[in-house]
This record gives sequence, structure tokens and C-alpha cells, in this order.
Amino acid sequence: MDNNRDIVMQVAGFMALSARTAPKAKGEDFIVTRVLSEDEITTLARAMRSYGEEHGIGFFIRDAGNMAASAGCLLIGVRGQEAAGVNCQGCGYANCDAMVESLKGRSEGTPYTGPNCVLRVTDLGIAAGSAVKTASLHNVDNRIMYSAGAAARLLGWLGGSTIALGIPLSVSGKNIFFDR
Repeated sequence: MDNNRDIVMQVAGFMALSARTAPKAKGEDFIVTRVLSEDEITTLARAMRSYGEEHGIGFFIRDAGNMAASAGCLLIGVRGQEAAGVNCQGCGYANCDAMVESLKGRSEGTPYTGPNCVLRVTDLGIAAGSAVKTASLHNVDNRIMYSAGAAARLLGWLGGSTIALGIPLSVSGKNIFFDR
């Protein structure tokens, strides 16, 4: 493993730590993280490409190319069906119990599984923002990708998460995730 890859993997670990310690609704932690190995990055890129081709979604295919060229990747998910119990109706249901009841009989096998507690989804956004801030502080190029998180969920990699995001990482003379 080259020195840059070692450093990127350390930063990915720091990013996971930032996601874990990010503020969360009611102080309850339903965030799931995973730092991918080189082989897992390759597997994820293939899954992204396959999903994009199967469903005719071009940006999955484009993002798969970025993932394949990445030196590291952090996945962040949330167990969004764990209701916060504040009955805010942000999920679209009358109360938290009604949201939880609506989940009965829902199947997996989709990029995301809903409905989700809006407070838990907000926690995911804050955790992702905290993680990319950490990457930025270490000058590691990154991009938050729905496509990578969706493919990772379909691979079953994020233990009960209902929504996930992938954050591929790169160190090069030009950010590979922009001006694509």
C-alpha cells in the first residue's frame, strides 16, 4: 500500500469518528459507519455500475467510475425507522407509532427503505457533514454520493440502515469528483 493510501485510510477513520461524535437528536445514536478496504471499493464500484445499467440511471455509472478511482471510502447510514418518539409528523404520519406500524410487511431490496424518522435522517445529514469537514481539514478530496450509499445498502453492508451515503476519497492534483 502506498503512503497516500495509508494516509487516506487514516483520514477515513477520523471521518468515521467525526460522524459518530456529531450531534444527534435526543442524544440517541442510530448512525452506522464502515470504512471500506480496497477490495470492497472495487466491489462497490461494480455494484453501482450494475445497478445503473440495470435501471438506466446514468449517474450511478458515472459515480462508479469515480468510486473505482478512489483511494478510500467511508459509508454512513442511519437506522431511520427507529422513531425519535416526539410525534413531530415529519415522516408524514400522525405520530411515531403510526410510522412504525406502517413498516410492517415492507420489503428490503430497494436503495432506501422508508418511511424514516425525519430526525434520524437529519442526524445522517449532520454526521455526513461532519465527516466531510474532517476530510477537508486533511485536504482529502471527497464527494457525498447517494449512489454509493444506495449500492452499499443493496449489498447489505450497513447493518440495518435504511438510508446510506457513500463518501469516496481521493488525493491527486485535481479533484476527481468534480468537473466530471
